[in-house]
Amino acid sequence: MKGIEEITQKALEFRQSGMNDKEIARELHLSENTIVWLLTRGVEAKAPPLDVKIGWTSAGVYGHRISYLSNILSDIIMEEAENNDFELDTVVGVAIYGIPLATHISDELGLELSVYRPPLSKEGQGTICSNFAGLDGKSIVLVDDMVGSGETMSNAIKQTQNMGASPKLAITIVNKTEMREIEGVPLRAIIRAWTIHS
Repeated sequence: MKGIEEITQKALEFRQSGMNDKEIARELHLSENTIVWLLTRGVEAKAPPLDVKIGWTSAGVYGHRISYLSNILSDIIMEEAENNDFELDTVVGVAIYGIPLATHISDELGLELSVYRPPLSKEGQGTICSNFAGLDGKSIVLVDDMVGSGETMSNAIKQTQNMGASPKLAITIVNKTEMREIEGVPLRAIIRAWTIHS
């Protein structure tokens, strides 16, 4: 399978450049379990984990295409706000892929922009970038390109709550899970793609 070999080669290159499994997983839009399997499959005889590779390069190479995706996300946000009777103050882009989407959404909806940087390790704390809007007392929507395991979005929700924010919605281009909410916050996506198994 040429595709797996190419992905494995990319994962190895990222590992050699100093990236950890979580960073490689985010860069390749795969789960950490899949990255571990790709990097160790010659060592351990394990079956591959169930996963779906998501790529949106065709949209990501031009700002106007990202804007089109963001317009769809904005429309979903407005629908959710109307149906669930809430108002928003701030759009929070989850670094790195949620930032361009959140920037366009913030502009489209006339809301403040904030950026959440996830921790690099499971023990670490995420941060809000100081050059953007603060979150204390704000009603927010969190934006990322994809929800894989839900761990990054879950951490973002919990940590923004700890910073005084009230997350009203999490939104993404692709949801690779069957989840419709994370940490009690509704989760919406343009596309839901999950593995069907018995």
